[in-house]
Amino acid sequence: MRSDIKPVRPDRTLLRQAVTDRIKTYIIDNRLRPGDSLPTETELCDALNASRSSLREAIKTLSALDIVEVRHGSGTFVGRLSLSSLVESLTFRGLLSPGDDVRALRDLVDVRQLFEEGMAGRIIDRLDEAHVASLERAAAELERCAPGSAPQIKADRQFHRLLMEPLGNQLVSQLTTAFWDVHAIVAPYLGMSSPQEDAEAMAAHRAMVEAARRRDVDAFAAAVVQHYAPVRRRIAAADPG
Repeated sequence: MRSDIKPVRPDRTLLRQAVTDRIKTYIIDNRLRPGDSLPTETELCDALNASRSSLREAIKTLSALDIVEVRHGSGTFVGRLSLSSLVESLTFRGLLSPGDDVRALRDLVDVRQLFEEGMAGRIIDRLDEAHVASLERAAAELERCAPGSAPQIKADRQFHRLLMEPLGNQLVSQLTTAFWDVHAIVAPYLGMSSPQEDAEAMAAHRAMVEAARRRDVDAFAAAVVQHYAPVRRRIAAADPG
C-alpha cells in the first residue's frame, strides 16, 4: 500500500527553483571552476536575497546534480559537474518496466556507435603514436581477461575512453563514459554473451587499433560497426519489434 505523499506548495517549489537558478548564475558570473569555494551561507543569502531555508533546499538540489559539493566543516564548493545524475536517470529509465531495458539499450548502442563511427575521421586525425600505443595496451588487456570479468569490463571502459580523449572535447568524453556506464549496467539484462560474440568484440577492438595505426578512416568506421554488431543481434532477438 502506498504511503501518502505530502504535497509541496507550488510557491515553495518555484522559490527553490528561483534560488537554484540564482546560484548557478552566481557561479557563471563569477567564473568559478570545479573545486572553487562558494561564499558562506550568510553571504550567499545576502547576495541572492534568499532565506536560509530556500538556500539550503537549493543547495541540496544542486548537490544531487553534482553542480555543488558540500564538505561538512569546510563549506560549499563548485562540484565536479560530472554526468553521474544522467547515468542514474538513464539506468533507472532502462530498468523501470519490462521491455524498457531493451529499448533503452538499443538507444544507447545507437548513440555510442554514432559517436565513434560518426567521428571516425576526427579520431584518426587526432590520434598520435602515444594514443595508439595506449589503445594497443587496452586491447591487449581485454584479450588477456576472462570474458565478463571485472578486469575486462575495466579495460573495455578504458579503451572507449581513450578513443575520445584525443578530441580534447570534455563533454564528448564525459558523455561517452556516461553512456558506457549505463550500457554496462543495462546490457546484462539481455543475458550473457556467447563465446563467439566475445571473440567478435575482441577482433573488433583489435581492428580499430590496426585501422588507427594505418590512419584508415573507412576501416576504423567498419570496425566500430563490427564491434556493436553482436549486441545489436541480441537486442533484435530480445525485441524483434
